[in-house]
Amino acid sequence: MSQAAAQSKKVSFRAKESTACPICDENHQKEQMFQGGGRLIAGKLAQDLRRLYEKNRKFGRVSPLDYVMSVCPRCLYSSFPKDWNSLNPADNEAIRMATDARRSYIEKILGPLDFTQDRQIVLGAASYVLGMDCYQLRGASVAPTPKKAVCAIRGAWYFSDLHEEFPHIGYDKIRDFLYQKAAVIYGYTLELMQNGNEPVDQAAGMLGPDTDNNWGFDGVIYLNAYLTKKFKDQMAPKPEDQVLLLSRAKRTLARLYGSGKASKGKPGPIVEMTRELYDEYNAILEAMGGEK
Repeated sequence: MSQAAAQSKKVSFRAKESTACPICDENHQKEQMFQGGGRLIAGKLAQDLRRLYEKNRKFGRVSPLDYVMSVCPRCLYSSFPKDWNSLNPADNEAIRMATDARRSYIEKILGPLDFTQDRQIVLGAASYVLGMDCYQLRGASVAPTPKKAVCAIRGAWYFSDLHEEFPHIGYDKIRDFLYQKAAVIYGYTLELMQNGNEPVDQAAGMLGPDTDNNWGFDGVIYLNAYLTKKFKDQMAPKPEDQVLLLSRAKRTLARLYGSGKASKGKPGPIVEMTRELYDEYNAILEAMGGEK
């Protein structure tokens, strides 16, 4: 079989150059996805800005998200590629010291992992949970907060799919936990956009939250409002606190809605979804006796 014919049957390939882990010095070949060839069949855009993909008759399940995170197969250090080597000594030491805990934690959830194997749904899920864990130990200079938010929501997507495939294992609980983490962290990200305590512009190119459209900071505003509405009961058990929480999210959403109406440059889908979400907020707050 020719090399071209062999490639036409594969989803991914290994980079020729070795990648060295800055934590444990392990060398490995990063896996990357082939582009084109009819591998991706795009479906609809979900309410949480996830691009759904249809199962491919030839290749089966294909997801570009599987290959985004760089993960060391030895120590399970995980990051977005641009942050792989940008570790200060304190970050490096903290992540190195947490290696055993990191492996124990993720394997309690997903079982034994081997990142020398081709990426699939379990390794994809693990890569984002590990990314959240490692960015928790990174300093402010790499803008870890928005990156944790992206890892959290992508992790939630993976555990949603895992729950559909294995409904009796309890992956739905992890899915909801990650969605709630995303809700809280997107709120922190909004604060950082205003106070400048982290260089959030550094994360602009990877805010996504998916890979086909980078909605950038508009996506942060929308997702903060969407997730706040979805998990208001968990974030604020008291009704009066919920009203305050929803009112704050609605005011931020209103600015996105207003700028979308005023600018032809805003992407159509997010403007329409923002309008629908804004109307939902008005109805919920009216029913709760809050602002209209």
